[in-house]
Amino acid sequence: MKITQEEIQLTRECLDMAKAAGADKARVTLNKSLMDLFATLNGGIDKVSHCLDRSLTLNLFVDGRYATFSTNRLTSDSLRAFVEKAVDTTRMLAEDRLRDLPDPERTEKGATTGEELGLYDPMYEGVTAEKRRQIALEAAGFGKGDDKITLISEEGEYSDSIYDSLVMDSQGLCCRHTETSFEYGVEVTIQDAEGNRYSGYWWDAATKLADLDANSCFGKALARAKGQIGAKPSENGKFRMVVDTECASKLLTPVLNALGGFALQQQNSFLVDSLGKRVFSEGMTVLDKARTVGETGTRLFDSEGVATVDGPIIENGVVKEYFINTYMSRKMGLAPTIEDATRPAVSKWVSPELGTSEGRTDAAKLMQMLGEGIYITGFNGGNSNSSTGDFSFGIEGYTFKDGKIASPVHEMLMTGNFINLWNNLLAAGDDCRLCLSKLTPSLAFKDVDFSA
Repeated sequence: MKITQEEIQLTRECLDMAKAAGADKARVTLNKSLMDLFATLNGGIDKVSHCLDRSLTLNLFVDGRYATFSTNRLTSDSLRAFVEKAVDTTRMLAEDRLRDLPDPERTEKGATTGEELGLYDPMYEGVTAEKRRQIALEAAGFGKGDDKITLISEEGEYSDSIYDSLVMDSQGLCCRHTETSFEYGVEVTIQDAEGNRYSGYWWDAATKLADLDANSCFGKALARAKGQIGAKPSENGKFRMVVDTECASKLLTPVLNALGGFALQQQNSFLVDSLGKRVFSEGMTVLDKARTVGETGTRLFDSEGVATVDGPIIENGVVKEYFINTYMSRKMGLAPTIEDATRPAVSKWVSPELGTSEGRTDAAKLMQMLGEGIYITGFNGGNSNSSTGDFSFGIEGYTFKDGKIASPVHEMLMTGNFINLWNNLLAAGDDCRLCLSKLTPSLAFKDVDFSA
């Protein structure tokens, strides 16, 4: 269910109401989403849900003061009362003259329909409840396991959704983003001959229904559960490490967060004063592929309406970009950019000490190149310090020897510092899962500390 012409008109009226009530400037964001979910338990339908959400967010700039308000009552009379009260409330706040709308020259001009990036699937409108039920049941694998293990339970979820967002401001901004999403995920629990239980999970997602691979998820989840049988801690020490693409973003996200304006301004970032400096391995290049047509996570503008840009975030280990919105730029005296990384992608690279890598480089190929070490397939909790970059994460996965998986491991901690870790990067593959918002391939590192 997309934003209607009536709702677009109400958004415009809301801006007019804000000006009439005494606001100097205003921005209005209308978000609308619809999600349908069919969940299965042990091969049968267990839960069905239908969720519609619609909200309007109003950012007000009044007499040097700033405030944000939201409502889901979208009629002219309700909006007028809401806006007038919001403006009056804003006048009661302390001054903050650093708040402002972005320069109109920086805002997106081409996102007029919301479908410019090709993320909307017209097939969505024709997906019926029966079709959703059929997808969920066909993907379920209960009763299809193997005779060597006992399948205790299987929980699956199919969902599809549409998200539509419209941003307007009093300086003439008007941009829109529309996308659909189709997802399926399943968790299986098995029991071995000794009565020990293990769980495995797998999922897939796509912006187009035809691209969703729901039926392979059960087999992959079952394989991940079976792979844990007999898992035990490995020995302590420094090892080479391969991190699977499925969980590798755990190591990239804190780096991107440390480049955010708020963290930098609050001195709560381990990358303060790093702009333009080589901080990481020369093999670490992270590009923002914000405007790539047809790929999950891409957007033409951020929440302020500022146009996104394809370009380097980190290039050959050098920090090229801070994420500075309009407010933070004025507080910090830095040029504004966009407010966050949109679709970061780690570029393929292989260290000269590993030789060359021809063809596709995935986790299996990286293990062959490294010889032996620990292969991480998942992280279990842990924490990191945003000021220092120190981290401690629980891990699960396998040891590998002679380039092949040897034995499962669990109940181990991986510890270190993000700057040191990324300076020990040995290789980055090219096996990213396109359904992930961050394109982080399988990664290889050296000299990583592990302990039981």
